[in-house]
Amino acid sequence: MFKFLLKGVFRDRHRWLFPVLIVMFTVGLLVFSFSFLEGYKQSYLRQTSRFNTGHLKVVSRAYAEMLDLKPYDLALLDIAGELQGYKARYPQLDWVERINFGALLDVPDEMGNTRVQGEVAGFAIDIFTDDSEIKRLQLDSALRSGRLPARSGEILLSTIAAEKMQIAPSDTITLMGSTVFGAMTMQNFMVSGTVEFGIASLDQGAVVVDIQDVREMLDMENAAGEILAFFKSGEYERKQAARIMQDFNQRYSDESDEFSPVMLRLEDQGSMGYILAMLDLSVLWMSIGFITVLGIVLWNAGLLNGIRRYGEFGVRLAIGESKRRVYAALLIEGLIVGTTGALIGVILGSAICIYFNRYGMDMSVYNRNSTMLSENVLYTSINAYAIIASFIPGVLSTVLGAALAGGAIFKRQTSQLFKELET
Repeated sequence: MFKFLLKGVFRDRHRWLFPVLIVMFTVGLLVFSFSFLEGYKQSYLRQTSRFNTGHLKVVSRAYAEMLDLKPYDLALLDIAGELQGYKARYPQLDWVERINFGALLDVPDEMGNTRVQGEVAGFAIDIFTDDSEIKRLQLDSALRSGRLPARSGEILLSTIAAEKMQIAPSDTITLMGSTVFGAMTMQNFMVSGTVEFGIASLDQGAVVVDIQDVREMLDMENAAGEILAFFKSGEYERKQAARIMQDFNQRYSDESDEFSPVMLRLEDQGSMGYILAMLDLSVLWMSIGFITVLGIVLWNAGLLNGIRRYGEFGVRLAIGESKRRVYAALLIEGLIVGTTGALIGVILGSAICIYFNRYGMDMSVYNRNSTMLSENVLYTSINAYAIIASFIPGVLSTVLGAALAGGAIFKRQTSQLFKELET
């Protein structure tokens, strides 16, 4: 019976051509959309973890309550010994210290008087003793002029801020701020180079400084505002992160001490949990939307096909074939057409995704005014979930369309068949 229906479908171009084309292009679009969303999600996670959250973050309890403000006066103090213990306890993680601070950047003229001032957001990293941070923040590729800092007292400045304040590499600037004790502090630095990260919030006015220079400037010897941890695999692992966080907080955190350390996961910081949930739900709603729309389109196509085959159905019912059997045959035909179109669509969509996975898409134009931390070159990420989540809606939509269109079979009256056949 199945072989008979298979031949019947593909020997009649009107039965399969239009539905297969619709399903093929729709499934291909779904595969690309899911792979694009997954690639964007992974890019967003990478950039956010690199510059802000880490995969896991250790801060003081008081700091955690005002996390978005980056209050370095609530930093972790005397952390050298504790950090060695963290590294020994969790060897699957790479640990780095950072200090985020705000400052006023003062640019002097030839006479030493202030020529221009501007606010900057600084983040201090370990530049000289460990090159992992340089690689993690991709400072080599972000460098637009000059060079990376080679010794103490040198900093990197964002390109936009440098152009706005007419600062060139080798110029001397002054950073002015306040220490952890509230006293005013200022220190001279030489701009070794300018960088452009492709992230609007950073490129407007960011400075990258060695963490030891900032400790001296802010009176934070052997202190860090944040301790970030990254999985050595390079990818964020949610389940393992949850287990590590629970174990860490049980061992090292004291709820009664506001300056005791507390560990936060990536999704526990800011609105990251909400954003990740929305990205995950978008895949579900896209599937439901495509099934609904595609089902309606194929329902209309099935109705038109049913009108053309009206006489065929009448003959089949007249010779004694039951309405249920005719209806089941229509569903099987829909399954055949849907499977064929979905398979071709998966192949087409996968081919497009493989191309963009290899060569990427330049998203720098869209990132200039975006506050979302994503990479300038976006790569699609195709996986089994994207294929399955695209293939199933393609098949279900054709079966749904055939089921809706085939409902007219049960409204047929056998007493009218001979009259229809005569005409």
